[in-house]
Amino acid sequence: MSEVVNVAEKFGKNVFNETVMRERLPKSVFKKLKKTIEDGAELDPSIADVVAHAMKDWAIERGATHYTHWFQPLTGITAEKHDSFISAPTSEGKVIMEFSGKELVKGEPDASSFPSGGLRATFEARGYTAWDCTSPAFLREDAIGVTLCIPTAFCSYTGEALDKKTPLLRSMEAVDEQALRILRLFGNTTAKRVTPSVGPEQEYFLVDHDKYLQRKDLIYAGRTLFGAMPPKGQELEDHYFGAIRERVAAYMKEVNEELWKLGVPAKTQHNEVAPAQHELAPIFEQANVAVDHNQLVMETLKKVAGRHGLNCLLHEKPFAGVNGSGKHNNWSLTSDDGINLLNPGETPHENIQFLLVLSCILKAVDKHADLLRESAADVGNDHRLGANEAPPAIISVFIGEQLEDVVDQLCSTGEATRSKAGGTLKTGVRTLPDLFKDATDRNRTSPFAFTGNKFEFRMVGSSDSISSPNVVLNTITAEAFKEAADILEKAEDFDTAVHDLIKKQLAAHRRIIFNGNGYADAWVEEAEKRGLPNLKSMIDAIPALATDAAVKMFEEFKVFTKAELESRVEIEYEAYTKAINIEARTMIDMAGKQLIPAVVKYTSILADSLGKIKTACPDADTSVQEELLIEVSAYLSDMKVALSALVEITDKCSAIKENKEQAAAYHDEVVPVMAALRAPADKLEMIVDKEIWPLPSYGDLIFEV
Repeated sequence: MSEVVNVAEKFGKNVFNETVMRERLPKSVFKKLKKTIEDGAELDPSIADVVAHAMKDWAIERGATHYTHWFQPLTGITAEKHDSFISAPTSEGKVIMEFSGKELVKGEPDASSFPSGGLRATFEARGYTAWDCTSPAFLREDAIGVTLCIPTAFCSYTGEALDKKTPLLRSMEAVDEQALRILRLFGNTTAKRVTPSVGPEQEYFLVDHDKYLQRKDLIYAGRTLFGAMPPKGQELEDHYFGAIRERVAAYMKEVNEELWKLGVPAKTQHNEVAPAQHELAPIFEQANVAVDHNQLVMETLKKVAGRHGLNCLLHEKPFAGVNGSGKHNNWSLTSDDGINLLNPGETPHENIQFLLVLSCILKAVDKHADLLRESAADVGNDHRLGANEAPPAIISVFIGEQLEDVVDQLCSTGEATRSKAGGTLKTGVRTLPDLFKDATDRNRTSPFAFTGNKFEFRMVGSSDSISSPNVVLNTITAEAFKEAADILEKAEDFDTAVHDLIKKQLAAHRRIIFNGNGYADAWVEEAEKRGLPNLKSMIDAIPALATDAAVKMFEEFKVFTKAELESRVEIEYEAYTKAINIEARTMIDMAGKQLIPAVVKYTSILADSLGKIKTACPDADTSVQEELLIEVSAYLSDMKVALSALVEITDKCSAIKENKEQAAAYHDEVVPVMAALRAPADKLEMIVDKEIWPLPSYGDLIFEV
């Protein structure tokens, strides 16, 4: 029996949270810091030394020897440089443990060695990390010891954002300011802040570590580049929500405990649809804290896996033919006086504030569908979006039957007089209670679905940072709120003006609403008729970042400058090129050094066997062996031709100098040849003796965990 875990005792144990600050900081300092955290007030630099001293003492008492500014560069993962607390030795040969306010507030990592998209030249190395006091510092325990991690933003010497955190914080300020204007229009004078809240669900795969090490594609690319489907996949749907295996359960238990100590409110865990696939979901948190915590979730999933002889795969499509992994980004807006702006209430048709907010969000998503699609674009997601388990690459909004009925009423008659009620669900079993039924069903095929009091953006890839989609959601919503507030604040008759604006916005952007099956081919045709963009790949989506409309909006709300947007375009093209180049060269290496030699060996065995049979029994029927040898040799020939083609096209594309042109060439020319090399290899895997085939099969990887 496993040990009893006291969650309440463990939770936040390694976090410099409000409870710790209240205990360790002077009252005046605590109040000033809390005002910055809760009200968005400017940080008072005079308190930095006091906070740093208290933070250091707390960390050292817990065994910390080093501190680090923990930040999120444009690599999509986190970065850190560790410094110990020791200062210069005293004359007695001892050391003093020090940590100043200056060290807390500002760090200086090398800015030239991170992606900058041309914002920084190689010789321009200076960059700064700045303390984000709204996301609590925490202690991380691992093989290196105990380290105090201070969440920070990262910018260049000239002030450009070189990270995922800075634009997020800017976008949060933008939507806060404009959302407060909307609340004030409806007489709310108590709210001081409106904060985006986010709850990201995290999907992942687990494979045995020893088998992982036998697959160069998993090591270098994070996904299998070769692999035939086993006799059984996910078609029986028996893994979804099934009983969790003991080995995986032990892993999940440790993951939860690690996360709870870090203050991450990990709540849900279960088996996902594909064999060896699982999910972890937290409770909603303030957007920037949720982004930080999701990075910790991904780091913890990978770190703990090693302790259990496992490897955690966060790639969006590690195995062809079974479900890929996403990260549903649940997003809402909540005021500090407890108002959820996305809560329709019992009678949505009478909730004018909600209807205005809904119409603004529909307008924002329709107007900037390309940006929202781009925010979920990464190399791995190209394999997932549009497949059977993920929403298509077309942005649409599911609002459900109840709200669609209200929209229909407003658009057709000018007013809404009713809302569909949920009713009661009768199970037909006397011993089971009747259940309250929601007014509408859910739609798992929608990329942007309203789910009661939040929107669920289901496009985000499992390995991606959730910062980018939330930056876009916050900013496009801020723009729509501003445009609405600009009109309504000048209105002589507010009730009439808000009614007319809601109707106008719903009618103008109704095309974005789709409650049907997003997986159906008919929807692709219908979306085209509606004029909705269908950006099928990352390469198609990247230009959306720097359109005139995007630059105008982001600059107006001071979220990105034009230079910052253009730099991100360059970084994303480069990231795509590098990822596909690694995959192509990994395939070349595996095919040339492992697969083709194994098939040659197998054909030699077949030929030798055929010769021996003919010698021993000249009249024997050897047609089966001959056909098998011919079939294997044909596939081997196809592999060799495709391998040569892949070498040639990869070398050609790697020599292209212009960033966008090179990325497009890898997408249009290299990727199809990779598929051509994989096809005969996967057929050969189903023929060649398992003892000779050099790679663990899909069956080995996803069923032997």
